[in-house]
Amino acid sequence: MEAAALTPVDWMVVIHHELFLFAGLFFLLGTLDELAIDILYAVGRLRGQIRTPRIARDCVEGRALGGRAAVIVPAWQEHDVIGATLRHMLRAWPQSELRIYVGCYANDPTTIAAATRAARGHERVRIVVHSAIGPTTKADCMNSLYRAIQQDERREGIDYAMVVIHDAEDMVDPAALPLFDAGLASAELLQIPVLPMPQAGSRWVAGHYMDEFAEAHGKAMVVRDWLGTGFPSAGVGCAIARGRLAKLDAQNGGTGPFDAGSLTEDYELGLKVAQDGGRTAFLRVRGEEGHLVATRAFFPHRLDTAVRQKSRWVCGIALQGWDRLGWTGSPLDGWMRLRDRRGPLAALVLFVAYLLLLLTGALMLAESLGAARSPGLTPVTEMLLLANAASLLWRALFRAGFTAMEHGWAEGGRSILRLPVSNIIAIMAARRAVVQYLASLRGSMVQWDKTEHHGHPSVGHQPVGQQATA
Repeated sequence: MEAAALTPVDWMVVIHHELFLFAGLFFLLGTLDELAIDILYAVGRLRGQIRTPRIARDCVEGRALGGRAAVIVPAWQEHDVIGATLRHMLRAWPQSELRIYVGCYANDPTTIAAATRAARGHERVRIVVHSAIGPTTKADCMNSLYRAIQQDERREGIDYAMVVIHDAEDMVDPAALPLFDAGLASAELLQIPVLPMPQAGSRWVAGHYMDEFAEAHGKAMVVRDWLGTGFPSAGVGCAIARGRLAKLDAQNGGTGPFDAGSLTEDYELGLKVAQDGGRTAFLRVRGEEGHLVATRAFFPHRLDTAVRQKSRWVCGIALQGWDRLGWTGSPLDGWMRLRDRRGPLAALVLFVAYLLLLLTGALMLAESLGAARSPGLTPVTEMLLLANAASLLWRALFRAGFTAMEHGWAEGGRSILRLPVSNIIAIMAARRAVVQYLASLRGSMVQWDKTEHHGHPSVGHQPVGQQATA
C-alpha cells in the first residue's frame, strides 16, 4: 500500500506498532537492569553479606558519644514544623555532646520566631541567621551553618567529630545518633534509611513515597553499599566526619563543603566522598521490637507539590549530575550513575506506554465499527508483550513486599494500585525538570525550591523508642 493511500486509521496502526516496539524494547532493558539488582540482592542475602542486624534500644538510646556532634537544619519558611522538629530532636537525642544549628534568613521572621520559642531554655540549640536574603539554595544555607560551626570551634576551643544533616520536618530516631557515633570508626559518611509516614488524607500521592523509599532503601542502596560503589546521600539522616567536610571545603576554595550551585547537593555529597576515596556506609538496623532505625518524615500530599519536589530531584540528579559529576569511577560506578540518570528517559517511555493504551482503545473501537482490522502480533511483539507483562507483575510484587515489610500488608497491597500514580508524577516531573534545566543553561538563577510540609510526623504517631517520649 502506498503512503498516499493510507487512511488516518492506517496511520494509527503504523504509529501504534512503532511506539509499541520503542516502549517494549526500553521496558525490557529496564527489566534487565532491575533484575540484575534483584539477583545481587538475593545473592547477598543468601550469603549473609546483606543483612539487617538487630540492636537492643535500651543499650543504645541516650548513650554518651565518643566525640562532639553538630546537627545542621537548614530552614526557609518552615515555621509550621521547625518547632516540633526541634522539640522532638532535643528529647530523642539528650546527649550533652550534641549541638543543633538551625539556619534561618533575616527575611523569614516567622521561622526565626518558631525556632527561638522551641529552643528557649536549651543551650544545645543555636539559631544562625543567614546574611543573604532568602531563599538562596539549601546548600548555601548549609554552608552558612558550617561557618557557624567553624566559629564555635575557634571561639570555644572545641572540635566536632561529625556533622549530621537533617531537614526541618524530620522526626529523628533515638538510636540513630549513637549508631552514627559508632560508625565513624569505619566510615566517613553514614546514611540511615528514610521512612515516609502514611497520611490518611493522601493515601495515593503521599503514599507512593512510602513504596519508592521502602524499595530503594531496602534493596537498591543496600546493594550499592555491598558492592562498594558510591551511593547518594538522602540529605537527611546522614552523618559525615568533620575532617571530610574540611576537605570538601578546601576543594571548593573555602566557600563551604556544599556546592551552592547544585539543586541536589545531598545526592552529590555521597558520591563525592566515595570518589575521593572516603569510606561510606549505609546503616540498615532494626530495634529488637522490629522497628527500623530510620528518619521519619511527611512528604508532599498534593500532586502539584510532589511534582515540584521530584522535578528538582530529576533536574539535579539526571541532568545537572551529568554535567557536574560526569562518568568517573569503575564500571560498577558507571552503571549506578546510569541508573540514577535514567529518570527523563524512563518518563518518556512511560508516557509512550500510556499513549499506547489510548491508541489501543481507539483501534479497538475502530475495529468494532468495521473501520480497521487488527494487524495482530508478530513473534517479536508477542515476545515483548509477554516479557513486559511478566516484568510488571514481578516489579509490582517486589514493591508490595518491601512496602509491606515497613508499613504492613494493607499498604503493600495499595502499593500495587499506586503504581500509576507514581508513573504519572514521574512523567510530569520529568517534563518540568527539562524546562528547569534549559532555563539554567540560559543563566537562570538556581533557588531553593523547597518542599511544602503538611503537618509533622510527631503529631498523631507513636514515636519510636523510649527517649522520644521522655
